[in-house]
Amino acid sequence: MPETTRQVFTVSALSGQIRDLLESRLSLVWVEGEIASLSRPASGHLYFSLKDGAAQLRCALFRGQQQQMKVQPKEGMQVLVRARTAIYEPRGDLQLIVNHLEEAGEGALRRAFEELKRKLEAEGLFAAERKRELPTLPACIGIISSASGAALHDILTTLQRRFPSIPVRLYPATVQGHNAVPELCQALENAAEDRRCDVLLLARGGGSLEDLKAFNDEALARAIVASPIPVVSGVGHEVDITIADLVADRRAATPTAAAELVTPDRFEWIARIRQLLGRLEQAATTRLQARSQRVDFLGARLADPSAALRTHNHRLSNLVLRLGQDRRQAVSAARLRTSELATRLQRCGPQLALQRIGSRLQRSQERLAARQRELEQQRQSRVQTLSQRLTAVGPAGTLARGYAILQRTDGTVVRAASEAPAGQKLRARLARGALDLTVDRSEGDDAG
Repeated sequence: MPETTRQVFTVSALSGQIRDLLESRLSLVWVEGEIASLSRPASGHLYFSLKDGAAQLRCALFRGQQQQMKVQPKEGMQVLVRARTAIYEPRGDLQLIVNHLEEAGEGALRRAFEELKRKLEAEGLFAAERKRELPTLPACIGIISSASGAALHDILTTLQRRFPSIPVRLYPATVQGHNAVPELCQALENAAEDRRCDVLLLARGGGSLEDLKAFNDEALARAIVASPIPVVSGVGHEVDITIADLVADRRAATPTAAAELVTPDRFEWIARIRQLLGRLEQAATTRLQARSQRVDFLGARLADPSAALRTHNHRLSNLVLRLGQDRRQAVSAARLRTSELATRLQRCGPQLALQRIGSRLQRSQERLAARQRELEQQRQSRVQTLSQRLTAVGPAGTLARGYAILQRTDGTVVRAASEAPAGQKLRARLARGALDLTVDRSEGDDAG
């Protein structure tokens, strides 16, 4: 190169040119990296290196800028800084003059999680007394989750196993990414407007803190609180705790656990129904036994007067036998109905089956009461018949058939012809009225 075209810089001049070039082209930059070689001299300024796997840059954070930052830099912390590029001319070093610093990656997410947690807890959104009870037997279960996720498959499998007759409605939503929060909030709103579900399952599978970011969002948390339907969260794995878990009415460790939480075990319900039917059967048997004892008691009271009453007692015994047979038939029919109802309950929804069982039990009780009234009426009719027969064989009945009672004037009864000689004044007592008679001739048994 000719000497006339050679441009020679002093060190200071070249350093100034580089500084001006950097400041004009890279006046303000955002850089992410790990803090290393952190030092805190007496001046109060911070000096450190920002590095990644291939390079590092020296950084300076002056004391005045530190007062405006929420994060205190630490060795090894992953951070995102906003800085201007500069050349430290006495040594010719490239450095970053930092004016803003924040945690990057999961550290920032964790800090945002803790801040939101403290805020919502102070408002009372985590309080147990605010949360609602879950329905014992929901008429319909709503699921808010990804339509293609494994969490939905786990939930549906569990619901089918535990209580397959409960209807299920899916309100699909994205569970990760920029659209997750608005779609989840919209799904909650759609379920509320639908008014078909008694409880909602908010679920997704496990993942990193970044994957679960949507479930740590304030907007979603407030949408859960505002939902008129109780919400059960089943987000991630057992170790994952999200803001959605804390504000939900109940929190389950996994989506599968959430499905188990909102559904009863159908076999336990069948056992309970059978137990209730058994108690009803026992009560009916006890009542029939009490009625039978009453009949026995009445039969004993009617056992002494005469042969007619003994016949009545025999008939009462037959009635008791028939009553026992009816009771056994009723118990057998009740057992058969119990088996049929249990079988039907396994094939259809519990509410309709319970209604049908209630109607049948009511009709059985009505028939039982009618049968008891019929037996009571029969017993009273037979007692009345026997009483009439007793009356027929008594004195009044004998007179009514045309017989008369002969009495002397002193009222004594004449039992033989020899007791009434000719000329004797007698009085004949009839069924209606009396006759005064005089004996013309007496033919006594001793007269031949």
